[in-house]
Amino acid sequence: MPLDELVKKLNRKLQGYYRYYGITDNSASLNKFRDCVKRRLYKTLNRRSQRKSFNWEEFYKLSKVYKIQNYKIYVNIFELRQEISYIL
Repeated sequence: MPLDELVKKLNRKLQGYYRYYGITDNSASLNKFRDCVKRRLYKTLNRRSQRKSFNWEEFYKLSKVYKIQNYKIYVNIFELRQEISYIL
């Protein structure tokens, strides 16, 4: 699979994950998950050939060209309290 297509699909998956888990006070976990995805992508790209394709410096240069989506907080649970005060 070409690299641009791989990163495009990965970003779609990450966007769905961030939309589901992107709530207030979950940013540390989202950041940790993003770092794990980056490490996994690095390992996957190095398995594409018989020899090591990338080192970390080259991977960071590549990640500036093919940007991996950053997390975003989509739901602020503190603003929802007024709307659903009958539940709380």
